[in-house]
Amino acid sequence: MISQELSTGPPDATQAVTFTNESLGSPSSPFILSGLPGLEAAHFWLAFPLCAMYVVALVGNSIVVLVIKAEPRLHTPMYLFLGMLAGVDLVLASCTMPRVLSLLWLDSKEIAYGTCLLQMFLIHSLSGMESTILLAMAVDRYVAICRPLQYSTILTNSVAVKVGAVALVRGLVFFLPLPFLLSRLSFCPSRPLHHSYCLHQDMMNLACDKQKLNMNIVYGLIAISLVMGLDFLLILVSYLLILKAVLRLSSWEQRLRASGTCLAHLCMVLAFYVPLISLSVIHRYGPDVSPLLQAVTSNIYLLVPPVLNPIVYGARTRDIRKRALRYMRLSRNREPR
Repeated sequence: MISQELSTGPPDATQAVTFTNESLGSPSSPFILSGLPGLEAAHFWLAFPLCAMYVVALVGNSIVVLVIKAEPRLHTPMYLFLGMLAGVDLVLASCTMPRVLSLLWLDSKEIAYGTCLLQMFLIHSLSGMESTILLAMAVDRYVAICRPLQYSTILTNSVAVKVGAVALVRGLVFFLPLPFLLSRLSFCPSRPLHHSYCLHQDMMNLACDKQKLNMNIVYGLIAISLVMGLDFLLILVSYLLILKAVLRLSSWEQRLRASGTCLAHLCMVLAFYVPLISLSVIHRYGPDVSPLLQAVTSNIYLLVPPVLNPIVYGARTRDIRKRALRYMRLSRNREPR
């Protein structure tokens, strides 16, 4: 009886249902990652410098974390924040770069739907944690320069640990809804991404049911504004206050010394937020931007900060540099001859 009703139904409606079912891909269909458009022939060789940068990020950040953990003298808020930043960079690079290298060396473009959701969540949540830690480091520099006599009472080790917990919870809570918001959407069979890894806005733009995107757009904008946007504004305010305090110092020598303590942190802030802002602008004007520029900017956003962190902070910070070199000498002396 049901089959007869279906067979006698309007042919246009039947065709429309058939078209819809065929046009929507399976929910578990993989996404297609993008390498470096226009440079596909050079993917194999371009992977080597990226691999070298990844090794530098792994080794450098691991050394920073281990040195800070092993040295009781470095258990101060400034170094604890630095260790947290190195740990976040270590995980952030590890959840993206192996997949990028697999794409460039093995031409492994397909990434499973669930894996893409997990990678997207890790990238956004870890970026939120890094933003929070950079803000905490800016506050640390502000207190050290503007209120040096109150530094030991305002910023204690327990406060630093609480800030680390807040960074963890903040990154998880704000970006945990993103995978669930994406799972509501229906994606077309062809799912080519613009980057070598999965991002919320890139995945969202591949949805076929555009009428459901409003919630994703609004929540994504709220999460970015309340985490990265708010942190960036507070960092700017802290540096304006630091600049005001530095200009009040009597001699140029004192001004240079005070400014030098902020230089490494300022480099890390620029290395994190400039690619982030650039990538947001590129997503806004995606169709008018070169695909190669999109791919390069996205790789800079995720790889450059983890590489610069141990170089800028580890190499410039005398305590970390001296202890790292001492451990290397001890390990060499212990090697059997």
